[in-house]
Amino acid sequence: MFSYLRERFTSRLRERSRRRARLVSKDGRCNIEFGNVEQSRFVFLIDIWTTILDLRWRYKMTIFISAFLGSWFLFGLLWYVVAYIHKDLPEFNPSINHTPCVENINGLTSAFLFSLETQVTIGYGFRCVTEQCATAIFLLIFQSILGVIINSFMCGAILAKISRSKNRAKTITFSKNAVISKRGGKLCLLIRVANLRKSLLIGSHIYGKLLRTTITPEGETIILDQVNIEFVVDAGNENLFFISPLTIYHIIDKNSPFFHMAAETLLQQDFELVVFLDGTVEATSATCQVRTSYIPEEVLWGYRFAPIVSKTKEGKYRVDFQNFSKTVAVETPHCAFCLYNEKEAKAKEKKGYDNPGFVLSEVNETSDTKM
Repeated sequence: MFSYLRERFTSRLRERSRRRARLVSKDGRCNIEFGNVEQSRFVFLIDIWTTILDLRWRYKMTIFISAFLGSWFLFGLLWYVVAYIHKDLPEFNPSINHTPCVENINGLTSAFLFSLETQVTIGYGFRCVTEQCATAIFLLIFQSILGVIINSFMCGAILAKISRSKNRAKTITFSKNAVISKRGGKLCLLIRVANLRKSLLIGSHIYGKLLRTTITPEGETIILDQVNIEFVVDAGNENLFFISPLTIYHIIDKNSPFFHMAAETLLQQDFELVVFLDGTVEATSATCQVRTSYIPEEVLWGYRFAPIVSKTKEGKYRVDFQNFSKTVAVETPHCAFCLYNEKEAKAKEKKGYDNPGFVLSEVNETSDTKM
């Protein structure tokens, strides 16, 4: 029992170590780190809008709350300074005929409350600016303008974050595994993709990149060498009618990087297949991209996907997502080279062969029958 658990634990660690080195995760996130960047990180402040949009929600909400609280407190200090300089505070014992710059500011707390009321335009009517101080009028105008800018920027950033097309991409899902089997008499690599919403992606386009380590004839080692992988469906790879799950496939021919791979050597390969789906969101006309990746352990040789679409008695089409990633074993050649050799052999058998050593000789037939 102990040896079995140890073997399972070792195999799990070995599997995790193999799957750790991947550029794109299954949900489309890129696993890459930039080091020794010469430019300062302050360059991200130049494009502050994109920086804010790319932040996680917890950081965005922290900035949102800090921006408002910070501006309220800062202007509260300024209003307190104005009241202090003009000697409007009770500690200065102003006379009865004294007209303060701001009515009813008695300390730092009341100055903070007046700053809050001014910036968010609450207007309780208890504290108000008088015409006694030009500085107070200028500060009121400046805070009102700055408050509108902060409100517009922060609310716009949150609205853009909520309506970002990246969220629409989360309703597009790929199958957990890719499969290799025969389709239309050809050896193909197949992947299933589904749209979880009834709204379409307009102008959808599917393509792939094979990432692998290659060595050039000059001896240069390229870690992430990219090779184009063409994926098609029966109706083409552009302007897909993406209302139901589709099975996209890549034909493994002599121009395919999978041509020299076999079922026995697939797990020994070092590659990562990244699949992209680009489209335009029908509701917002914003473009989005969905991506996922497959490593050799996630490519099943000799399998096909189980049926997923059926028709009910009421005449409706039903999609059973329980079978979305389910695969079925089928008879498949163990390599593309063998499949094409088999086709050539069958074609020659149909045509027949000429034997150059065959000589036709005539035989005189004699009859030994006597009457």
